[in-house]
Amino acid sequence: MVLPPKLQNLSNNLPIEGAVRIELVEGIPIFRASSKVQDCIEELLIKQKNYPLNSEEERELDLYEEVNDYLSFINRTIRNAFLTQTSI
Repeated sequence: MVLPPKLQNLSNNLPIEGAVRIELVEGIPIFRASSKVQDCIEELLIKQKNYPLNSEEERELDLYEEVNDYLSFINRTIRNAFLTQTSI
C-alpha cells in the first residue's frame, strides 16, 4: 500500500475556504487548486522570473508544491480505484 505524501505545513496565505475545487473528468472526481490559489502561484512564479523571491515567498511556493503533490496523489488513488472497480 502506498502512503500519501505527508503535509508538514500549509501556507498561511492558502485560503482555508475555497482552496480546492472538485471537477468530474470522465465520471471521476478530480481535486484541483482553486482559481484563487492558482492565481497566487502564478503571481509568485512571475515574480520569481523577474526578481529573486524572499525566503517567505520561497517557502510559500514550496508549500503550494507540497499541496499540489498531495492532490496529485489523491487523484491518482481515486482514478486507480475507479479503474480497478470498473475492470472487475
